[in-house]
This record gives sequence, C-alpha cells and structure tokens, in this order.
Amino acid sequence: MKNTKNKMMALIMAAAVMTAAFTGCKSTPKDSDVKAGVETAIQSSPTATNVTVSVDQGIATLTGQVPDQGSKDSLEKTAAAVAGVKSVINNLTITPATPVSVSMDDPLAAAVKDATKDYPTVTGTVADGVISLKGEIQKANLQKLMMTLQALKPKKVETAGLTVK
Repeated sequence: MKNTKNKMMALIMAAAVMTAAFTGCKSTPKDSDVKAGVETAIQSSPTATNVTVSVDQGIATLTGQVPDQGSKDSLEKTAAAVAGVKSVINNLTITPATPVSVSMDDPLAAAVKDATKDYPTVTGTVADGVISLKGEIQKANLQKLMMTLQALKPKKVETAGLTVK
C-alpha cells in the first residue's frame, strides 16, 4: 500500500512539473519582430516621418516630432494595437509652429511709396519706423508731402537727403 501511495504521489508530482513546464514555454514574439510590426503600422501615417521606434521586453517607445497632439495620440494608439506590444512609452514631442515674421516697416513702406508717387524726384525708405527721404522737391510741395508722411505716424521723418528747391 505504501508503495502504491509513493508511486501515485510521484506520478502526481511528475504531472505537475510537466504542466508547469509546458505552460511556462508559451512563445512570446521577439522584440525585433514587434518593432518591425510597430514601424509598419505607423508608416501609414504621414505625420510619422520623424518618428523612431524601439522595443524592449514588449514595451514600445516612440520618439521624435509630430505636428500636433492628435498625431501624437493616434500614433500611440496605433503602436499599442500591434500584437506583442505590452505598453507604449510616448516620448513624441510636438513641433512648435514656425512664427511668421511680418516687419512693422512693411505696411509703412507701402504707405510711403504711395505718398511719394506724386513726387517722381523723391524716394522714401523705411527702417525701424523711421522714414528717410532722398531726392529733390519744390519748396511749395514739401509741406504737403510732410503732412502726408506725418499722418502715417512714423517714429521720425528724416529729410537730410532731400534737396529743397
């Protein structure tokens, strides 16, 4: 009877060990395969051109720049949906919008050009809000031109290059 119990106990132990061994050998995808899967999945997004992917133990890390928050979130969801990805670390940054530089002198320069069009011998340039006049003008026309230019509210009107006849 003892011998039968020992054999039964040994058989149960062997079955338990074998069950544990088979369930522990469940195959997991290689990190390189998961990385390739994530890269393929995000390629369909035009905003993923500056994005790199790395995978370590099933954890995908996204790095690079995207144009907006929506793209950042979308790429994270796409990566998370790939088989073998346990989680996603989203290190993507949003590219700041490029500021459009408009010089305050541009509208003033256009207005000066318009104001001097009736005086073909006079040219005006604008730098830092200061109008500089060059050329020749009749004394009778100088006051009219100066009033027109002052109405544009420049910082200053320089007449050093202007000859009055």
